[in-house]
Amino acid sequence: MSSKEEVLKALSSLTLPDGGDLVSRDMIRALSVEGGTVRFVIEAPDPEAAARMDGVRRAAEAVVGKVAGISSVSAVLTAHGPSKPAAKPQAEPSAPPSLKIGGHPTKQEGGPKPVSGVDRILAIGSGKGGVGKSTVSSNLAVALAKQGRRVGLLDADIYGPSQPRMLGVSKRPASPDGKTIIPLQAHGVTMMSIGLMLDPDKAVVWRGPMLMGALQQMLGQVEWGKLDVLIVDLPPGTGDVQLTLCQRAAVTGAIVVSTPQDVALLDARRALDMFDNLRTPVLGLIENMSTYVCPECGHEAHLFGHGGVEAEAAKIGAPFLGSLPLDLDTRLAGDAGTPIAAGDSPMAQAYAQLAERLVAGGMA
Repeated sequence: MSSKEEVLKALSSLTLPDGGDLVSRDMIRALSVEGGTVRFVIEAPDPEAAARMDGVRRAAEAVVGKVAGISSVSAVLTAHGPSKPAAKPQAEPSAPPSLKIGGHPTKQEGGPKPVSGVDRILAIGSGKGGVGKSTVSSNLAVALAKQGRRVGLLDADIYGPSQPRMLGVSKRPASPDGKTIIPLQAHGVTMMSIGLMLDPDKAVVWRGPMLMGALQQMLGQVEWGKLDVLIVDLPPGTGDVQLTLCQRAAVTGAIVVSTPQDVALLDARRALDMFDNLRTPVLGLIENMSTYVCPECGHEAHLFGHGGVEAEAAKIGAPFLGSLPLDLDTRLAGDAGTPIAAGDSPMAQAYAQLAERLVAGGMA
């Protein structure tokens, strides 16, 4: 029979987006363990925080559900106090200038240029959507930060930005002068996403020049500070964003993410050919969703095939950086805004090994 101590230990392993955990920050209330049934309340500091924590609640239920002997978990969100009073509007003269996002790009002479303060730019690409490229990008950024690297993450997927959700940030970046953009911090990573600048419920209906202009702003107007590596999470495909990045910025190299299935590899080959045409070195390939291990019986299955990416890397003479399994905890962690790499699970160790390989090879 499970005890309250075991449940609290499981909850303490779940890192919150802004640091700490539910136990160390004294947010667990009314914890009861009756047989295999667990019930508890997560008390947020205010209703606004509670409204943002549904992903944390679901992740907490999931992590407690893995404790031996637990068959049912129910968590409820509540708030400690009333809503904060609405801030008084600032006087018009002191209001910060507005920042327009998505204008046409300006002309750049002299070929690709470095981003101020950034030592290396690492592009994470894929030819096909849905292969886990954004998940790999966020977890790799966090893993590199845990290695002591100064890491930035630019979400360049203009039509489908997902990094704000995966890193647990929603605050709009500041722009003190209407030109510079102050990025946000999460899990030791400096991050910026177009998703933080636009209404998350509105579709981005832009033509190519506006995409190119937005990316130029993200590269040139964001105050990245001093970074060892800037990871750029590219959209799928071989379009305007990829072309703009490689033609305007001094990209150190690209990593291509693919699942092992043939249809994904077909698109991955197109991405590899694109980087070759743009004279961007391919630093390696990663096989994502390489295998699936049933948490109930331990059976290993290859839902999307296995080994196809490693074979492709050998064929083109590019490094094979590793395989990552299809993992439920990784998905839950991303939905909750705390990348799995922030913890110490086997998946976190897999990303740590990938980060170590990049650092040792001078790529990050």
